[in-house]
Amino acid sequence: MTAHDDPSDDPEWSLLGPGLLVAATGVGAGDLAAGLVAGSRYGLNFVWAVLIGIVLKFALNEGVGRYHLATDRTIIEGIHSLGRWASGFFGGYSLLWGFVYGAAASSSCALAANALFPAVPFWVYVVVHPIAGAVLVLANRYEVFEDIITVFISLMVVTVVGAAVFVLPQLGDIIATGLPALPEGSTIYALGLIGGTGGTITMASYGYWLSEKEWTGSRYIPVMRRDAASAYIITGIFVIALIIMSAALLYGTGASVSGEDGLLTLAANLGNQLHPALRYAFLIGFWAASFTSVLGTWHGVSYLFADFVGRFTGDIDDHAEIESELRRTPAYKFYVLWLTFPPMLLYFLGQPVFIIIVYGALGAVFMPFLAISLLVLLNSDRVNPADRNGPVFNSLLVVSALLFIALLVNELGSLLL
Repeated sequence: MTAHDDPSDDPEWSLLGPGLLVAATGVGAGDLAAGLVAGSRYGLNFVWAVLIGIVLKFALNEGVGRYHLATDRTIIEGIHSLGRWASGFFGGYSLLWGFVYGAAASSSCALAANALFPAVPFWVYVVVHPIAGAVLVLANRYEVFEDIITVFISLMVVTVVGAAVFVLPQLGDIIATGLPALPEGSTIYALGLIGGTGGTITMASYGYWLSEKEWTGSRYIPVMRRDAASAYIITGIFVIALIIMSAALLYGTGASVSGEDGLLTLAANLGNQLHPALRYAFLIGFWAASFTSVLGTWHGVSYLFADFVGRFTGDIDDHAEIESELRRTPAYKFYVLWLTFPPMLLYFLGQPVFIIIVYGALGAVFMPFLAISLLVLLNSDRVNPADRNGPVFNSLLVVSALLFIALLVNELGSLLL
């Protein structure tokens, strides 16, 4: 038995594992913006929605990790086993998603960086951040990459959560808004907050990071659950910190904030109402959250695409051979560059309406697709009986599927109107 056969003997058996990459990737500018809007509109009310979202996303992420450990197969291999239509959908979705997401992630980094250093033209930040992400991903081993992510996570904790601590004394008059409720007309908003917290396609990368960490076999499932739980605890802390800050400084003021531009408004209020240093601290945290999303996505989703290409073309037919080789494939490098360069066109030339419409529709489809795929895979004979879903995880995945189907119907309805 080797050191990696028994996790209790492994010196890396701790909370500091691949979950750091899940947290770094899942906590992006979109999550910060969602927390901002929730706090400014509803005070502390929707903390409950964030907590539910964290539990459901943990169940999805745990399912991805458990399938990988219990079968020694990747999630893409599992999806491919459902039919070529399933992996074909994933491949098409990943290309379109990467094209639009690459532009959005780079713009988020640029927005934060430009607020910190406005003398540099905005377009420079748009170009530099994705290229820097590609270099860091392609030039470093996993161990070094994990160390880089750890630095950024630490920076995010010190800045964003630290700033939230300073606004706690401002909550006295609105503490009653923390009672769970569903205000009139807020149902879809609450569902969106639940479904949007903690990442989407990026969580499917978790199994590849487990392999990079050399966590293999069913005996690592308890370790993986601790690791995944740590990721979503971090995610929850960050989103709740944003709700606290926006509730304390913006709730009841009539300020209209939305999207990532609203984060700059919150930063300005932190500086004006409390201390100028808090503005800079928050902007650094905003930038760190945005750039770690770039790093995690460039690193993790490229695994998924490379695995898809290998399965779909038949170049990969033995799951045991691909884990250590996938990052060396042309498909992996292609997708890193796909995320880096083509999306710049969307910034410099504008975003074609039809691409945004198709992107929105496919994005709404992916999460119920993942939830239903995990329900099928983790209740099938592909998984040993001891590692299959129990009643708790089946219930959580069913709730997730229903939630995301409801959001899909709402998204499609909005697109058609």
